[in-house]
Amino acid sequence: MATLRIPTPMRAFTGNQAEVSAAGATVREVLQDLDARHPGIGGRVLDERGAVRRYVNVFLNDEDIRALSGLDTPVKDSDRITLIPAMAGG
Repeated sequence: MATLRIPTPMRAFTGNQAEVSAAGATVREVLQDLDARHPGIGGRVLDERGAVRRYVNVFLNDEDIRALSGLDTPVKDSDRITLIPAMAGG
């Protein structure tokens, strides 16, 4: 299982856990498993078409998945996925 780092605004879905585990062979599958284990969080990460919301960045280890194969990027059990919502302000 991959380890997911959950940002503070999304921790209400994970019982305030900063890190959770989810299974899958790709980032997409891991995020689907995350939503199955913690219902509702998937809608904060993925839009209605199943794409990563434009205000959320998803990193596999230290790489933005947009620079890899997107949601189809392969995931190993030792991998770490970090969800980072965009911040606004001035």
